[in-house]
Amino acid sequence: MKELTIISGKGGTGKTSLTAALADLADQCVIADCDVDAANLHLLLSPQVDHCHEFISGTIAVIDEQGCTQCGECQRLCRFGGISATPPYTIQPSGCEGCGVCARFCPQQVITMEPRRCGEWYQSHTEQGAMIHARLDVGAENSGKLVSLVREKAHQWAKKYNIPLLLIDGPPGIGCPVIASITGADHVLIVTEPTLSGLHDMERIIDLLEHFSIPGSLCVNRWDINPNMTRQIRDAAARRHVDCIGLIPFDRHMVNAQLKAQPVVRQQDSIAAMAIRDLWNNLNGLVTVLEPPNLLPKNQESRV
Repeated sequence: MKELTIISGKGGTGKTSLTAALADLADQCVIADCDVDAANLHLLLSPQVDHCHEFISGTIAVIDEQGCTQCGECQRLCRFGGISATPPYTIQPSGCEGCGVCARFCPQQVITMEPRRCGEWYQSHTEQGAMIHARLDVGAENSGKLVSLVREKAHQWAKKYNIPLLLIDGPPGIGCPVIASITGADHVLIVTEPTLSGLHDMERIIDLLEHFSIPGSLCVNRWDINPNMTRQIRDAAARRHVDCIGLIPFDRHMVNAQLKAQPVVRQQDSIAAMAIRDLWNNLNGLVTVLEPPNLLPKNQESRV
């Protein structure tokens, strides 16, 4: 089994749309949506949920109202706004950090720390294959831990049914959830856009991949809206020994596909779909046999 993770330095680069398209092109794959803070891959793949599980992480304080004398000691000690300011004192879930100070120093010992529900994760099926995805509750934390859980379950599914490819839609940025989504991956595809921020974000992602010694390659989405910046991005990536294996042009069929809740490769006469198929051929060589990448199609290479 090979693992391909698709990430970007910022949101809005088209990473999720590209992941959905690649999943549609793959013969067999398990799909994992690791962008748990703002999951939206399900909007394009329409998964049918088979099993729903609670995600439990950390603890939250619980006050026994019958035993509480309303002395206010817990409220005085709390530094996170986790307890209401006036009697009757109650726990504010959005403020409680689970530190346990209130339970430790409650004079009546009527505060306990209990496991905290932070969201849900799902085992689903789609037309493209099995899908593992999740959703954090509003204001919940530990998204990195949930990403690791989603990846673990996706790995188990792929191994159980001998699926050759694990396709991961990673979160944007370079923080903990991103690290959790790329660690141990066979290859990482960086998706960027031809802007100054796109160049800067790509450089940060490459720094991260170099730190963890993970091979990666580059795809520039909507490259033709600024060919000069696309050239700068490709040159900067080449200096870091990262090959650009995909150039996707701006295409209104991408919007039409999103409105129809389907991958863009199902849109006839879509130039973006043609470019994504070329990208998939290049990725297939990288991920399956780990050989040097194929060159870009000549019609694209000559234009950039």
